[in-house]
This record gives sequence, structure tokens and C-alpha cells, in this order.
Amino acid sequence: MSAYESLAACYDELTYDIRYEKTLTFFERLCAREHVQPHLVLDLACGTGSLSMLLAEHGYRVIGADLSEEMLAEAEQKARDLHALTRLFFAAQPMQRLRLAEPADAVICALDSLNYLMRPDDCRKTFRRVYDALKPGGLFVFDINTPAKLRGLDGQVFLDETEDTYCVWRTEYRRGLCTYYMDLFTLAEDGSWDRSFELHRQRGYSVEQLTRWLEEAGFADVRTWGDGKLRRPVPGEDRVYFTCIRK
Repeated sequence: MSAYESLAACYDELTYDIRYEKTLTFFERLCAREHVQPHLVLDLACGTGSLSMLLAEHGYRVIGADLSEEMLAEAEQKARDLHALTRLFFAAQPMQRLRLAEPADAVICALDSLNYLMRPDDCRKTFRRVYDALKPGGLFVFDINTPAKLRGLDGQVFLDETEDTYCVWRTEYRRGLCTYYMDLFTLAEDGSWDRSFELHRQRGYSVEQLTRWLEEAGFADVRTWGDGKLRRPVPGEDRVYFTCIRK
């Protein structure tokens, strides 16, 4: 089964500990650091739209783009329930074929979503598409899981559960790819448990690779930051943030 097909309906429950408010605060600190005052923000790989809705609540116009139609369906339902659709628009688009009707002032791609691009060429294509999707002077912010973090996950087993959902996932790291094997059990109306399986993969990209590809795409002032910190990354850091500016 493709990634997020079954997981979409219970993604928010299983990831209740993700601190989207912290991500938004850091994004705004990076915007201030780079002297960018965005009005229209693209939330790239927006998933179920939690960050998109926070952005909208803070007064931004927001486009949420994601490859998964199942995740976008959850996002649209949440936005509808919260009457947030007036400042939100969702689009089903893969990153490497991104195309916007109007350019954005800033693009954020959070939660190591770029690691899901399996082919280096798709990563380079994504950077070019994001460059074209930004206004001159616009800011691109994203974070990655470092290769060291992905290597360290090899052989690990994790468990996430709620009252009606049970997810067991194990990891395997080979040749730069981290594979997540996920068994998902959900409680049915008759009291039985339905089982589904999903396969997720992430590729480790080095800071040097990504910096070179961003510059090749035309970006300037490429900078790296620690995990939610306005400082340079330190050795062994699991997550690294990037900022860069469209010329």
C-alpha cells in the first residue's frame, strides 16, 4: 500500500506530540532574520494541513500542496470544520512538478518531507520548481533528517498507539535509504481490528549536496541552522534547517 493511504485517517492522532506551534515560531524568526514579510505562504508537503491552518490563523494566505490525496482530504475536512477555508487553498501536486497560479512570498517544507524524494534528480527538480514558485526576494525554508540520524535508525522498532489505533514500525537502513515498515491496526465498528501495511522510505542527503543543488537552482544566501535554533548546526544534530533566497 502506498505511503499515507491508510495512515492519513489516523495521522493526527498518532502524531499528537508534533509541536507545529514551535515550527511556526521558528519559521517566523527565520523570516525576520532574512527581512522577509510574507503574505502568501506555500506549505509544501502539507500533509493533513495542521501547519497550514496555524499559518492561516496567524493571518497568512496559505496554499497547501501535497502528493497524497488522502492526506489532503483530511486537511480539507479539518479546515472546513474550523471555517478556515477562506484563507486556505489545497492542491494535489508532487514537489518535483510544483506549479502555482501566483508566486508565493515564502515556501516552507517541514517535517523532513524532502527526505521522501528518492531520486537526487527529483530533489534538484523540486528546488527549481520552488525557485519558480517564489517572488524575487522570497524565502525558502525546509528541514531534513540528516544521514547520520537515518543510519542510526537501522534495526529500530517503534510503537505508537491510541484507543482505536495501533501502529508498529521497524526501520532498515541500506545504501543511503531508510525504509520504514509500518503495520497499522484500526478498531472497526464491530469491535474487530483491521490491519493494513504501509512502506515509507527516506533518502539521506548531505548538507553539501543540498547546498550545491540550491545554488544551481539559482538560490542565494543559502544558510543552515540547528534544529529550531538560530545557530549553525552542531556535529551529530539529527535535524538541520535550510534557508535561502530567490534572487
